[in-house]
Amino acid sequence: MPEGRIIKSLSGFYYVLHDGQITQCRGRGVFRKQKITPLVGDDVVFQAENELEGYILEVKERKNELVRPPISNVNQSLLVFSAIEPGFSSLLLDRFLVLVESNGIEPIICISKMDLVPEDKKPDIEKYAQDYRDIGYEVILTSTVEQDSISVLYPVFEGQVTVIAGQSGVGKSSLLNVLKPELELKTNDISASLGRGKHTTRHVELLPIGGGLVADTPGFSSLDFTDIEVEDLSSCFPEMERVSHSCKFRGCVHLKEPKCAVKEAVEDGTIPSYRYEHYVQFIDEIKQRKPRY
Repeated sequence: MPEGRIIKSLSGFYYVLHDGQITQCRGRGVFRKQKITPLVGDDVVFQAENELEGYILEVKERKNELVRPPISNVNQSLLVFSAIEPGFSSLLLDRFLVLVESNGIEPIICISKMDLVPEDKKPDIEKYAQDYRDIGYEVILTSTVEQDSISVLYPVFEGQVTVIAGQSGVGKSSLLNVLKPELELKTNDISASLGRGKHTTRHVELLPIGGGLVADTPGFSSLDFTDIEVEDLSSCFPEMERVSHSCKFRGCVHLKEPKCAVKEAVEDGTIPSYRYEHYVQFIDEIKQRKPRY
C-alpha cells in the first residue's frame, strides 16, 4: 500500500501527497470508533483507485501534534509577530514560545512590518530582538516591501515541516504571498474598532515553499495552558532551564524559594525581567486552571 502525508483537510476529505501527486481521500469508518482524527501533517497508509477516490487505512505514529492549530509532525514553528499594527506583544510571543517548546518544536521568531516602524521606535523592537537572540532563539526582522528581508526565510524552510503561527493581523498571509505569489492568499487589514486583525486563514494546509512544507494556520489572539504543569513550565523558558540546576532546592519553581538561581539571574539582568513576569503570570494561570476529570 502507498504511503503519503496529509497536506490539507477540508469538509471531511484528506488530501494526501505521495510521489508528487495529491490524492483526495476519506478516513476509514473505524477511525471514528477508535477516536482517531487524521491531522494535516500525518504520515498515512492509503489505497486509491484514482486521484479522487481514496481511503486512509492507517495513521502512522506522530512525533508531536498541536491542538490549535490542528497539525502534526512539525519540525519547527515560525512565530510571526508584527512590530506595529498590531503592536509587538512579548507576552503573547512568550505564550506561543511556551506552546511550541512544550511540544518539542524548534521556534523561530519573525518580527514583521519593520518598514512601518517610526525611527524613534525601532530601538525598542531591536532591543526585544536582541533579548530573544541572547536567549538562543533565531530572530528574523522582515518587511514585505523589502524582498531581501523575506528571502532569508527560504533556507529556513529547506527540508523542514514548518508551521507559521502568531497573532491575527500580523501579516502571515502577506508574508506567504511574497514568498510564493501564486498562492494569492486572502489578507485583511486590521480592524479599526477591535485594534487587531481579522482571521483570514480558515483551514490548515501544508504548502511547498523553499524546499520544505509550510503550514499557514488560523491566527489566535489567546492561548490556554491546558497540558502544562507548574513544575514543567520553567523547562519551556530556555534561559531559566540553563541556570535552574544552580538553585538550592531540587524542584524549585522559582517563586518564593530562597537561593533561587533564576531569581538571582533576573536581579542581575541576565534574564529579562519581563520574561520572568510572564513566567509568574503563566504559573498563576496554570494554578487557577480547572481540574479535568
